[in-house]
Amino acid sequence: MSLSYESSGVRYDQLDAFKRACQQAARTTAGELAAHGYAEPASTRGESAYLIEAADHYLAHVEEGLGTKNLVADAVYAQTGKCFYSEIAIDTVATIVNDLVTCGARPISVAMHAAVGDSGWFADTTRMEALVAGWAEGCRRAGAVWGGGETPTLKGIVNPETIVLAGSAIGKILPKAQRITGDVQDGDVIIFLASTGVQTNGLSLCRLIADRLPQGYQTPVGHGDGRSYGEALLAASAIYVDFVVRCQLAQVKLNYVAHVTGHGWRKLMRLDDPFVYEITTPREIPALFKFLMAAGPIDLREAYATFNMGVGFAAYVSPAAVEATLAAAAAAGHDAWVAGSVKKQGARKAVTIPSLGLTYEGDTLQVR
Repeated sequence: MSLSYESSGVRYDQLDAFKRACQQAARTTAGELAAHGYAEPASTRGESAYLIEAADHYLAHVEEGLGTKNLVADAVYAQTGKCFYSEIAIDTVATIVNDLVTCGARPISVAMHAAVGDSGWFADTTRMEALVAGWAEGCRRAGAVWGGGETPTLKGIVNPETIVLAGSAIGKILPKAQRITGDVQDGDVIIFLASTGVQTNGLSLCRLIADRLPQGYQTPVGHGDGRSYGEALLAASAIYVDFVVRCQLAQVKLNYVAHVTGHGWRKLMRLDDPFVYEITTPREIPALFKFLMAAGPIDLREAYATFNMGVGFAAYVSPAAVEATLAAAAAAGHDAWVAGSVKKQGARKAVTIPSLGLTYEGDTLQVR
């Protein structure tokens, strides 16, 4: 029987219902901004980053968590002695700042939240020092200062052998014209930026698969990839801040961008306005995802609805801006390509991948 993300205990319908309830209650607090000289701009609720508006700038705020990827690192560390906590730290910073930059904000300060069940977790100096070094490296890649953090010991809540990693960031948009607003038009071009692997989504399902494999995380990926399953999962996430910054410096207008994380390629239709996002040039499925689909097994529709399938970030630009956008991505060291286009079809919202026979209608993504 084919596996789904729900098989691993993750149900987006329940999570998204909570998120929508939070958004509704949070809107009732927006009036508190006036006393600080700020206001809440329209349409910020439900986006990846929360914006507050001043006369000459915006501030952006994001809080995000790693999820369960560190449990993969723990298992590989115990089995092989190889420590991947530098990569884990970069992953955590990446999931924060990649959300922050979707509105056009440059990260200024990143804070760490590292909760443990027992303070003895920090006694393993190899692991602890790798976590510290990786967090600092992630901040440097994002062009942000590591501003502080919190390290609570939560006995009875957190497993004493594990750590819960999360964090927050603030950023700024100045001048205000650099805000990425969602000014998408019929005929816009969709540009994909490659991921480094699963990055930080779908790990609960990845762990479930590992539990069913005789060799677990030591299983070879194959399909032309010489790594073990665990090593492939633990590749550090790409940070896309440099791409957005280079576009801004070159005055390339990004009509919209999407951080492709939870909900897989359905996240391409996060914008509230109704459009059909037609992906006409999906690349060959990367080796790690072929492995996941075979080992699960996971069918094609579930794979693209759960994993990034080799795409970490998407940019929507006018046809005239395509070459400059690709040049900015290349200059920042990202593999990018023209993947499809935006179409206006009345009130319909959907992601379609004709060559794969896949369509996800708007009601399959309910984050607002």
